[in-house]
Amino acid sequence: MPITDFLIRNAREWPNDTALIELNPEMKVPPLTTWKEYALIEPSREVAYRQEISWSIFNEKANRVANFLLARGIVKGDKVAILLMNCLDWLPIYFGILKTGAIAVPLNYRYSADEIEYCVNLAEADILIFGPEFIGRVEEIAENISHRRLLLYCGPSCPSFAEDFIAQTVNYSSMEPGIEIDDDDYAAIYFSSGTTGFPKAILHKHSGLLHSAVMEQKHHGQQKNDTFLCIPPLYHTGAKMHWFGSLVSGGSAVLLRATTPETILKAVSDEMCTVVWLLVPWAQDILEALDSGSLKMEDYRLSQWRLMHIGAQPVPPSLISHWFDYFPNHQYDTNYGLSESLGPGCVHLGVENVHKVGAIGIPGYKWECRIVDENRKDVAQGEVGELAVRGPGVMVCYYNNPKATDEVLDSDRWLYTGDMAMQDEDGFIYLVDRKKDVIISGGENIYPVQIEDFLHGFDKISDVAVIGLPDKRLGEIATAIIQIKEGMECSEEEINLFCRKLPRYKRPRKIIFADVPRNPTGKIEKPRLREKYGASFLVAAESGQSVPV
Repeated sequence: MPITDFLIRNAREWPNDTALIELNPEMKVPPLTTWKEYALIEPSREVAYRQEISWSIFNEKANRVANFLLARGIVKGDKVAILLMNCLDWLPIYFGILKTGAIAVPLNYRYSADEIEYCVNLAEADILIFGPEFIGRVEEIAENISHRRLLLYCGPSCPSFAEDFIAQTVNYSSMEPGIEIDDDDYAAIYFSSGTTGFPKAILHKHSGLLHSAVMEQKHHGQQKNDTFLCIPPLYHTGAKMHWFGSLVSGGSAVLLRATTPETILKAVSDEMCTVVWLLVPWAQDILEALDSGSLKMEDYRLSQWRLMHIGAQPVPPSLISHWFDYFPNHQYDTNYGLSESLGPGCVHLGVENVHKVGAIGIPGYKWECRIVDENRKDVAQGEVGELAVRGPGVMVCYYNNPKATDEVLDSDRWLYTGDMAMQDEDGFIYLVDRKKDVIISGGENIYPVQIEDFLHGFDKISDVAVIGLPDKRLGEIATAIIQIKEGMECSEEEINLFCRKLPRYKRPRKIIFADVPRNPTGKIEKPRLREKYGASFLVAAESGQSVPV
């Protein structure tokens, strides 16, 4: 069955129950006023602070989208790209596309105009639906792409180079479009994070989406009375696949358009959220705000919050230990995945395995895992190798890129992730590092994640990234880019003294105090750091000189 059947069921069984809530904290709220109260105070605002839709309205919106697209000539197998910030229209548009049998193509909202053009061309998208935040970028490329595809604008004040999507869809039927969809039909194209040049297009089937939804509910036990707080961008598989647990259970979800500690805790409190998926930087920010006293637990209703889970990047064990200082009764889980595996869950820790914090976990529901050497042969237990996964969510292929597909996907459907990992005696998998991020210094393999986890234990450090930079004698040296907590001071000598607990070969040879850049899903942007500092280090390495930073 396609996941659109869950939406139809929810609309039938719980038509008036809240499905989605959108919160816009950039609009100021009077002190001590909840978002619900504020929505009643200011109902005439063009962009309301708080908006919500029921399951029946959600489904009707999706049907209007589907019937409009069908009327405009979209047929099964066509592609429709989505370029929107998180909003109440995002998921109804996504499900409307799926109901036509077309392929949904979500785009990263950080893409430049060139990247948008590249991705819609690579995916061979027939339509691009975009929001007001992207008018300038789409206008730059409109002349290049509009002769091949329809540009639809979702927002107020439609620009002249596009058609008004919202104004047109409201005139179409809210009845089911009646297109038959099979599990083996293609459903979506997602894009890789693009850390090595332009992104690759990742093709998935409806069967993969369905499995992700069922798996998420099994992993985290969402029930009808749960409310999920969704903060990461919906274009990413992580956010959407975690929301799928709400779709399966019929529970509500909050789309929060902000990431400050105050707005996150206020959303949990005002909307009585029970399940929250955080990225590492947001969890760190919350803890720092609580530590400093700028946030106080007693100002919020948090007793209903039962589960905090983290994914998208390695999680420092020290962070989770500190989290339990404030939230001792929380369930905790971490999820590992990649867009090629339809996001999180192919490996997950499991709420019952908190004693194994630091591991990414065990194979998820209906998934298999292996750790292999450079010849793709299994390594011995405890040895480091590349993590390979196999399961119902593995991609069909990199769309229009058979060479790249063959590099990561074998004939037995094993997906080679490029992540280095090891497995302990209990079967739990520990992520060591990205294969391409491993530092080879004087013939020794150094895994940056291990050093990052260690440095996170220093109480003055807010965030840290470890990268390899060129060195004439050793080939590469481990370099730590360290972001200090606000209001604190720290010297290089303090860091070096703390690092004496590490084996000598793992100690960073260079310390740089700077901000650590992360992408919208919380992953450290190490290519940016290597590009920023690498050129000067390369010149120094060739000349044997030291590098000023």
